[in-house]
Amino acid sequence: MSEAPAVTIEAITKRYGRTLALDAVSFEVRRGELFALLGPNGAGKTTLLHILCTILRADSGVATTNGVDVAKDPLGARRNIGVVFQEPSLDDRLTVWENLNFHGLVYGVPAAIRSKRIDDMLAIVELSDWRDKLVRTLSSGMKRRLEIARALVHESRLLFLDEPTVGLDAQSRDRMWRYIHRLREERGLTVVVTTHYIEEVENCDRVCVIDHGKVLAIDSPQTLKAQHGQQLLRLVPRDDATRAEILAAYPDRIVRDRDELVLKSDGDAFVESLFGKFGLRIRRLAVEDPSLESVFLTLTGRELRDQAASARDLTYEFGKRGGEHTK
Repeated sequence: MSEAPAVTIEAITKRYGRTLALDAVSFEVRRGELFALLGPNGAGKTTLLHILCTILRADSGVATTNGVDVAKDPLGARRNIGVVFQEPSLDDRLTVWENLNFHGLVYGVPAAIRSKRIDDMLAIVELSDWRDKLVRTLSSGMKRRLEIARALVHESRLLFLDEPTVGLDAQSRDRMWRYIHRLREERGLTVVVTTHYIEEVENCDRVCVIDHGKVLAIDSPQTLKAQHGQQLLRLVPRDDATRAEILAAYPDRIVRDRDELVLKSDGDAFVESLFGKFGLRIRRLAVEDPSLESVFLTLTGRELRDQAASARDLTYEFGKRGGEHTK
């Protein structure tokens, strides 16, 4: 018999007044899985996480964590989960060690076990040398690492991370994800993370695409790209006349019309056709292979973030005269 899921969600619905935040959401998270909820701000990701963490109650539906109904037995559900919230929740008047020790006390971890576990967690997140420093002296990245350590002091088997890297620089984000992967391997953790950063879900086992409170697709990043991905062209016309001609020529392919135009492409033939027609009337042209950004666009008709995803395979900048261009 297969092991029961770490998380089950059945027809969870939540409203805030007239706003439908979650619309009959259902899915499961397998034990030991790194599972991502991917969607823009306001998609319902944090609301769902707060229900799973027993902070909010759903209007209808059933949610369980480690087999415990979060509505019927919230205290039981909390015993086996760890949470890193979107907003900082450390006490910056206490030291690093005091924050972890207080958390262990609240969860009833015996003193001898608590002391060793704190030492182990500080070593994993590389904060041992900072154990006696006030939290207010730590950088943002160090505070995030401390919050991860705190979430696991009581031997939680399920870790929830709500937008854990917002506000962190690239180096801190990379380091934090290394710790998470290491903890999964060493402790068999199940990790559920919410994010709107595409690059952070590429290495997840499965991704749940959510928007306007609805689940649009769930699968591995590779399968999602194969099933819903779309090659995109990102281009900047030289002038308004060229922009108008492109919009008129390809009305069914336009997915974004701002400073940069984004068009759906179905391969090299279309790229060559467009370039052959407009040539150097295009200032910049970038070809982007199917990505999770394009998956979201295909499923929702809009991009996950306002800023365009970077094109990885081919980018041309065209000069102002003659055939000048750089790649």
